[in-house]
Amino acid sequence: MSAPAITPVFVRLKLSLLRNGLRRSGAQRVAYIASAVTALLFAALQLAGLIALRGQAHIDALVVLLTAVLGLGWAVMPLFFPSGDETLDPTRLVMLPLRPRPLVRALLAASLIGIGPLFTLCLLAGSAIAVARGAAAFAVGVVAVVLALLVCVAFARAVAAANVRLLSSRKGRDLAVLSGLVIALGAQVVNFGAQRLGSSGLGELDPVADVVRWLPPASAIGAVHSVSEGSYGTAAAQLALSGAALLALIAVWSRHLTRLMTSPDGSTLPAAGAARERTSTGLGRLLPPGRTGTVMERSLRYVWRDPKTKAAWVTSLAIGLIVPVFNAWQGTGSVYFACFAAGMLGIQMYNQFGQDTSAFWIVALTISSTRDAYVELRARAYALLLITLPYATLVTVVTTAMLGDWRRLPEALGLSFALLGAMLATGAWTSARFPYSIPQEGYKNVAPGQTGLAWISIFGGMIASAVLCAPVIALTIWLNLSARGDDWTWLLLPVGAAYGAGLTAAGLRLAAPRTAGRLPEILAAVSKG
Repeated sequence: MSAPAITPVFVRLKLSLLRNGLRRSGAQRVAYIASAVTALLFAALQLAGLIALRGQAHIDALVVLLTAVLGLGWAVMPLFFPSGDETLDPTRLVMLPLRPRPLVRALLAASLIGIGPLFTLCLLAGSAIAVARGAAAFAVGVVAVVLALLVCVAFARAVAAANVRLLSSRKGRDLAVLSGLVIALGAQVVNFGAQRLGSSGLGELDPVADVVRWLPPASAIGAVHSVSEGSYGTAAAQLALSGAALLALIAVWSRHLTRLMTSPDGSTLPAAGAARERTSTGLGRLLPPGRTGTVMERSLRYVWRDPKTKAAWVTSLAIGLIVPVFNAWQGTGSVYFACFAAGMLGIQMYNQFGQDTSAFWIVALTISSTRDAYVELRARAYALLLITLPYATLVTVVTTAMLGDWRRLPEALGLSFALLGAMLATGAWTSARFPYSIPQEGYKNVAPGQTGLAWISIFGGMIASAVLCAPVIALTIWLNLSARGDDWTWLLLPVGAAYGAGLTAAGLRLAAPRTAGRLPEILAAVSKG
């Protein structure tokens, strides 16, 4: 008797998970729907834009590189950004009697359902339409789009299966940090490339595209252009490359699934030998006494010891330095780009309780009043300021030195301090209002069903921070435009610092009663994963 097919079961499971995203509280439902609508609207605009570029010179180079970026994004984004669900986490299936090949087929089918695959499908379809000319090219385009989408999804699943225990393993900590640095550098390379395109046109892409069009999944879209040019042999070779890549990725994925589901987790095995006695690093002696110092030390230890927290911090530190310094080195920057450092590090204030995961119940037991909640939040903000204040100052000074624009150093520092204060304020409030879980195991950075909460917490808080900084920004613009304003721009440093400190204090005061009053809800949200 043959075993029943599991692919329909996984497909129904994925559809049920998506449908259950609407069965939540009003705020969570709004966040879920808003994130989905925003992604779909952006995908529709991208599709329309690519179709509108049909027939333009060098469009083939653009779509080939776009497909390559999509494939790279599918490979790395699930490891470091909120995404995924239970159907994509193979560690949840280790106790089930499932064979690798049927499981791969079922997971692949489930992976094709969702906002991410639909977004990718729109971009791939627009890319194929943009370069297709003639019935043969459109026919090949249908095959190419499906093949490229499968390669993207299989690439993501193979990488995820190979690294599913990475971020929860101490042995993988250094690699996780290195991956964050790679993403930071890659983002800046893309930014620099976009600047070059804006000044030189799409023709700059041709040399790179000539190489990338032979790399899957970009080779699938390159085959559509080759057919349009009448190069049928080249198109066949490019499609064959994508097909071979798909088979290879599925084989790698299957092998890692087999190993994952049949081998013990090394992180759970007892260490050889007796446990070594841990000695104090002396950090506690340098911090304030009482609850404030205890909370600060705990937060700083998270940064150093927790793999996911450490990876997030290293990525933010790298991007915060790379963006202003890289642009200054290229001669296209401004001292105001140094505010990027404060912005990237200020994000670490968001979802403060999520990094505690289920251990937050221990913290919750110590919060019995608004005062306790205020001291808890204030200490977490202090721990963050120990790193962010000197770092933001250093980045601003380095950027100013590279540009030689020392006259604007006080105002750049003032803006950075104001932005940092605004993000600490909004981060404290959103931590209490939109908490979400960060699973300790697996490759996800947010629990299934909470992705909308994560995005609305981060991006909503960033928008609110920009609005809160409007007075300091307006004062900066006014002083730079006024006739004698240059004589008074130095005031922006103390004004920005005082304004940022005031925003932080106000944000902590507003967030404290909400934190104390919503402890059960916060505990339930951060313990979900």
